Amino acid sequence: MSADNSGADDFIKCQKDHRPKHKRACKKRAAELHDETLFKQPESSHLGDCPICCNSLPIDLEKSSMKGCCSKVICNGCNYANQRREVEGRLKHSFGDRSDTLELADRVEVNDPVALRQVGSRCHMKGDYKGAFEYTLKAVEFGDVTAHYYLSIMYCNGQGVKKDEKNEVYHLEQAAIGGHPNARNGLGCKEGGMMNPVANLKKLYKAGKVSKDDFAATLRAYQAAVDATKSPQRDAAQEYYETHS
Repeated sequence: MSADNSGADDFIKCQKDHRPKHKRACKKRAAELHDETLFKQPESSHLGDCPICCNSLPIDLEKSSMKGCCSKVICNGCNYANQRREVEGRLKHSFGDRSDTLELADRVEVNDPVALRQVGSRCHMKGDYKGAFEYTLKAVEFGDVTAHYYLSIMYCNGQGVKKDEKNEVYHLEQAAIGGHPNARNGLGCKEGGMMNPVANLKKLYKAGKVSKDDFAATLRAYQAAVDATKSPQRDAAQEYYETHS
């Protein structure tokens, strides 16, 4: 005997009958929830933490490196500490002999999002925009935040895909929600036509469009984010690389 669905049917009928009355309120609330998610302060940047020292990875990409064998990004501090450990202990270099290209290919085979995005970037540099879009899109499907930002650029420039401002903004927003600073700045540029985020904030404050409390809170958050990327190991690595560059 089939179950009695009269209650569910009545609910669906009620939804259809009353939807016109609530449509505007629902759209307004949906927009409010979207803004709450978009403007919520992320717990960390899109780069996350170094898997070895567990400190936030530096925003400056030259202060960290990706290992092709596992697609993990480690900070220069940990990389330098490992090099010293090997030299002082007269140990064999711990990285494999396989080429970076072969290691990336292995990671792509298992749908590693960082590897997919990396291959997409290489395709882009070679002018293979279709391949770049396909790999980057797949990286997005597997949760890579930076890939969202790269897709926004492709939609903006029409590289590998037709220009589409709606999709450009969507991927900028997803990257910004994930903690990507350039994506959040990109959204600000679309609103105000300015580029440098800190300089923009100062201009808006001087123009009276940002309150003193919000201005101070933002600068404190910025400084806290910068401080979270510092460590004695990273300072030692920075000093060494600057001396021997």
